[in-house]
Amino acid sequence: MNKLFAQLLEKRHLKEDFLHPKYEDLAAPFLLPDMDKATKRIKQAIDSQEKILIYGDYDVDGVTASALMEQALNLAGAKNIDIMLPDRFTDGYGMSPRLIEHAKKTNISLVVTVDCGSHNHEVIDELNTLGIDTIVTDHHECANTIPEAIAVVNPKRQDCTGPAALRSLAGVGVAFKLAQALVEQKTIPAGQEKWFLDLVLIGTICDNMPLTGENRILGYYGVKVLEKTRRPGLRELMRSAGVKHITSESIGFQIGPRLNAAGRLDTAELSLQLLRTSSATNAATLSNKLEELNKKRRIEQRIATEEIIKRKKQTDPVIIETGNWHEGILGIVAGHLVEYYHKPAFVLTEIENGIFKGSGRSFGGFNLAEALNYAKDSIINGGGHAGAAGVKVEQKNLYAFREKINEYYRSLHLADQEIYFKTSADLTTENLKDLSLDFIEELKLLEPFGVGNEEPIICIKNPEILEIKHIGDQGQHIRIDIKGKDGKILKCIAFSAPEAWFNLDSYEPHDYMVKPIENEWNGVRTVEARLIDITNT
Repeated sequence: MNKLFAQLLEKRHLKEDFLHPKYEDLAAPFLLPDMDKATKRIKQAIDSQEKILIYGDYDVDGVTASALMEQALNLAGAKNIDIMLPDRFTDGYGMSPRLIEHAKKTNISLVVTVDCGSHNHEVIDELNTLGIDTIVTDHHECANTIPEAIAVVNPKRQDCTGPAALRSLAGVGVAFKLAQALVEQKTIPAGQEKWFLDLVLIGTICDNMPLTGENRILGYYGVKVLEKTRRPGLRELMRSAGVKHITSESIGFQIGPRLNAAGRLDTAELSLQLLRTSSATNAATLSNKLEELNKKRRIEQRIATEEIIKRKKQTDPVIIETGNWHEGILGIVAGHLVEYYHKPAFVLTEIENGIFKGSGRSFGGFNLAEALNYAKDSIINGGGHAGAAGVKVEQKNLYAFREKINEYYRSLHLADQEIYFKTSADLTTENLKDLSLDFIEELKLLEPFGVGNEEPIICIKNPEILEIKHIGDQGQHIRIDIKGKDGKILKCIAFSAPEAWFNLDSYEPHDYMVKPIENEWNGVRTVEARLIDITNT
């Protein structure tokens, strides 16, 4: 075993059960609340051949969960299934009232939600009055009361007595547990549910859920299934995105953004169709559409981010910017501003005359949901989580909104928020020979990386700088060749690198924070590194 890898396992307290988890160690699905009620009602609907509507969400988690639930119900014997996804721009998140009219017109008798529903009491009450039953499968925080549904399968329920690891399931993970329950009841043939794990992997990573405990097992086997996925749509999407190896990075930065682009700029139905299609020709057509949407998304978010950065110096503790931008990219732009300024940010666009809608992103001790509650008198509505939220504001109240949000921030007297942007290393070395291909291979045992199982960062102590080179079309990226104390040389690459890195004094001591990566060119494998940070020694 590589010396560095052994040190990493010891530091993270990782054992054999993490490196090679067993599928049989997954938690029993009936430990989730109302799972027995859910499976009983589903079996009743299948036996009676009722029409079932799956209602999902427009993000990757919601789309993968919708595709998984349909496949599970089909295997269970359901013949009459419809799927409905909300529109980001007209419906917003959760069960839209539009669902009620759709269910009435199409003679739906059972609605099964995925990745939503825990807060949609009114819509579910209305469905109840129409004689339409609802099963909620969700993973979002619950209110003090749960909806009057046939079943609310949500590990975040206060009365959930299952293992704590179940609370980390994504929406697609909860949908998978329902499929597992149907397997245990012999409604779905045993082993067939494992083919759903490609969807579970993608949805879990793209929803930023912890990749420990239950999700470690699901993710570990999800990689194996995605490598040989039976879905023509995923195969074509990976081909067009240039995915060569299934890693958390290829999912988070290549597969996920393309699936998300549809819901951001057009309709998530495109991504759902891609996951559902059995036609290679149709898969290629849909994949091309997603590729074009993703390119458009990247261009629009770059233009918006650059426009804001060029405007003026940000003096307020919370950035609040308005402009004429596409509604679907606001959250991404807010996230970029957080990274650039190290400040919480809201980005809003005018969606109708005098009405602005926006997204916020935060970090550390500044809770966006609490901030919006403090500013409730200046907004139409808003809500979300500590780190991400949405808001709608009248134009005449934009100034008051800005003042209230920043007033709340100042009232918290937050100290040392910069600590959340500091890079800390897992391991330290002076010798680059430790970063070998064997080390890279052993690191793969920890994939997929994510929250709670972060990709390791190595600190290289004060190497010698051999060359600093601008790369990329506009010279915005950087390559720095460094030499360790043992004389070994390593190429380090950073995309959109800080300007200061291009002007490093080679005589000044610096430490390099890197993530080692494998590069293959003309059949030759070498070790390079992604440069994460450069600090003074």
